[in-house]
Amino acid sequence: MPRTLFIDADACPVTRESIECARRAGVAVVIAGNSTQNLERHIRRDDPRDAEHARRGFWVTTLDVSVGADSADFAIVERLQAGDVVVTQDIGLASMVLGRDAAAIGVRGRVYDKATIDMQLFIRHEEKKVRRAGGRTRGPAAFTSEDRARFKRNLTELLH
Repeated sequence: MPRTLFIDADACPVTRESIECARRAGVAVVIAGNSTQNLERHIRRDDPRDAEHARRGFWVTTLDVSVGADSADFAIVERLQAGDVVVTQDIGLASMVLGRDAAAIGVRGRVYDKATIDMQLFIRHEEKKVRRAGGRTRGPAAFTSEDRARFKRNLTELLH
C-alpha cells in the first residue's frame, strides 16, 4: 500500500520543503489546515492533484478543516494508515501518529520516537501547569537554516 505524507500545515515553516521531498520520493501528500489558510499556495501549478494523475506515486491535495483547536490533528489521524509520515510541531499529534504505527517528524527535523514520546508529553503538561499558574517557560529558539536542512535530510530518510 502506498505511503502518504500528511502535513499539519497550521504554522508549519517547512510545507514547501515537505512537498519537495515527497515529490522526489514519489509519495502522495495531504496538506491539512484550517479553512482560513490558503493551503493551495504551497502547490505548484503542474503538480498532480489526485491519484489518477499521479507521477511516480506523487500527487498533492489539501484538506480544509474547520477553525478550532486540534481540528487538523483529528482530521489527519482519522485518515492515517500504518507506514504514513506526518510533519507536525504538535507533540500530542505525534503521539497519536506513533500509536497508529506511522512516523512523525517535527519541523526542526526531530523524528519522534515511541520510547521517548511519553516523557515529552509529560514535560509539555508540566510546562502548561506552570503557565496556568502565572509562571513563564522558555519559548522555542528561532528557526534556523540548520533546522531546515536537518528537517529535509531526516524527512528524505523517512520517505525512502
